[in-house]
Amino acid sequence: MRTLIQTMLAGILLAASLQVSANLVIMDSIVAVVDEDVILQSEMQERIDTLKAQITDASQLPPDDILREQIVERLIVESLQLQMAERAGVRINDEEINEALQGIAEQNRMSVAQFRAAIEKDGISYASMRRQIEREMMIARVQQGMMRNRIEISEQEIKNFLASELGAVMTADEYRIAHILIPLPEDASATQIAKIQADAEDLLKQVAEGADFSALAVGHSAGQNALSGGDLGWRKIAQLPSMFAATAETMVAGDVRGPIQSGSGFHLIKLLETRGAQAEGQIAQSQVRHVLIQPSEIRTDEEALEMAESLREEVANGRAFDEIAKLYSDDPGSALSGGDLGWARAGTYVPTFEAQLQSSELDALSPVFKSQHGYHFLEVTGRRIEDFSDRFRMGQAENYLRNQRFDEELQNWIREIRDDAFVEIRI
Repeated sequence: MRTLIQTMLAGILLAASLQVSANLVIMDSIVAVVDEDVILQSEMQERIDTLKAQITDASQLPPDDILREQIVERLIVESLQLQMAERAGVRINDEEINEALQGIAEQNRMSVAQFRAAIEKDGISYASMRRQIEREMMIARVQQGMMRNRIEISEQEIKNFLASELGAVMTADEYRIAHILIPLPEDASATQIAKIQADAEDLLKQVAEGADFSALAVGHSAGQNALSGGDLGWRKIAQLPSMFAATAETMVAGDVRGPIQSGSGFHLIKLLETRGAQAEGQIAQSQVRHVLIQPSEIRTDEEALEMAESLREEVANGRAFDEIAKLYSDDPGSALSGGDLGWARAGTYVPTFEAQLQSSELDALSPVFKSQHGYHFLEVTGRRIEDFSDRFRMGQAENYLRNQRFDEELQNWIREIRDDAFVEIRI
C-alpha cells in the first residue's frame, strides 16, 4: 500500500513528465530511407526553397505535392550516388570547391563576393551552396567513372565516324584570329581606295615594328570585335569568312597577314592560337643525354660542382660521354644507358634542365649547370617533330561518340541503381 509520500512523489514525476512532453518540439523528421542513408525533411525543404528562389515565376512550378515528390526522388537518386562516392573514397577539397564557385561567379559576370551576396539575397546560404557544389562534384566523378566502364567505342566506330562528313567537321582544327577592318565608303573612288589601302599597310608596318595588334584594333578597326582587340574567338575554317580561310591555314601563331581587300574595306588578320589534331598533334621532341653529380654526405656542394666541371672537361677533350655517364653519373635511371634519357617532348623535365636543353645546339656539350637534383652537363643528340595528329583525331572522335551516348547510358544506369536500392518513402 502506497504511503502519502510515495503518492505525492508519483504525482510530481507525472507532472514533470507531462511538462517535458508539452515542451517537446520536433526539429526534423525522416522523409525517406535510402539503403544506409536517410533524407530529412529539412533537406527536402531547403531544396524546395532554393528552387523557388531561382524560379521567380510561380506559374512555372508544379503544385506543391508534385514538387515534393520530384524533389524527394531527386534526393533519393543523389543519395545512392553519394553513397557510392563514399564507398569509393571520393573526396572534394576546399580548393576544388573554391575554383567551382569562381567559375560560376565568372559565368554570371560577378566576383565571388558579389555572387555570395546575390545568392544570400535570394535566401540561399553560402554554406548550403558550397555543400551542394561538393555533392554535385562527387556525383559527377562517380558518373564519369561508371560511364567509362559502361560505354565502349570500337575502333571501327571511330574510323566510320572520321570518314563521315560530320566527323571531318567535328575534328577539324580551330583558329583564334584577331582582325582589323579599315572600312571603305560606298562608291569609293580610286583615290580613296588607294588612300585606305595605304592606311592599312601603315598599320601592318607598325605591327612589324612591334606595335600591339589588339591596341591598334581598338584604335583603328571598324569591325564589330574592335573593342575586344579584334578577337573573333575560336572558329573552324568553315566558320571563318571565306576571304580569311585559305590564308589562315597557311599561318602559324603570331603571323599577321594583309591587307586583304573586300567590298567592306581592307582587312589585317593575326593568328593568335590554333588547336586541334593538326596543331596539337605535331609534337616537338628532343633526345638528350646527361651526367648528374649530386652533393652528398661525403661530397660537399662545392666538390660536386668541381667534379662535374672536371668530368665535362674530360668529355670535351675526347673521352666518351657514355663512358663517363656509366662510371660517374648519379642518375640511376640513365647511367647504365650512357646517360641517355631517350626522346621526350618539351616540358618533360624540371625548368632549369628544360631551359638548358632548349637553348643547346644539336650535338654540342652544354656548360655545367645546377638543378634541384644536383649539377649536370648535357648533350642534345637529336630533335624531331613526331606526328600524333591521327592519334589525336581518333581521341577527339572517341570523346565525341562517348559524349553522345553519355546521357542515355547515364539514365539507364540511374534506373538500374534506383530499382536495386532499398527505398522507403515516409511522406
